Amino acid sequence: MVMGLINANPVVHERKERRTRQAPESTDETAVELIDHLEIFDILFIVFPHIRDIKDPEHPYSLEELNVVSEDSVEITNEPSHVRVSFTPTVEHCSMATLIGLCLRVKLMRSLPPHYKVDIRVAPGSHATEAALNKQLNDKERVAAALENSNLLDTVEECLSPTLG
Repeated sequence: MVMGLINANPVVHERKERRTRQAPESTDETAVELIDHLEIFDILFIVFPHIRDIKDPEHPYSLEELNVVSEDSVEITNEPSHVRVSFTPTVEHCSMATLIGLCLRVKLMRSLPPHYKVDIRVAPGSHATEAALNKQLNDKERVAAALENSNLLDTVEECLSPTLG
């Protein structure tokens, strides 16, 4: 185990049973397909059967198991195309909050059509530096600069990588 954990004993929650989405009623391939919050939640956690959960950077648990992100924390507006994900760090002074938010943003950037605006936020009252974190996570230049850092990008990739077992 890593020395000096921010939250040495996180509360681990059971995974919720996945609901199945209904197939689109229209078979028109040119029709715009609307995306709902359940699909965004699925993008965050199970885009493909072999990709499991986004891993917490500090613990061997998923963000879902730590109750950092849930279905209720995802908001979607199709007109205009906008996704907002709020997450709740396990402790209010969590130093991994920026990294968690960056992982969520990268996952959505890679999974959603490019016309979607993505807004990643720390849940109100859940972090000591909430305003600064929200500003950092939604600043395109800061996100781009962070992703240019190879060590940070490697950590993001590790959190997004599939788990075995």
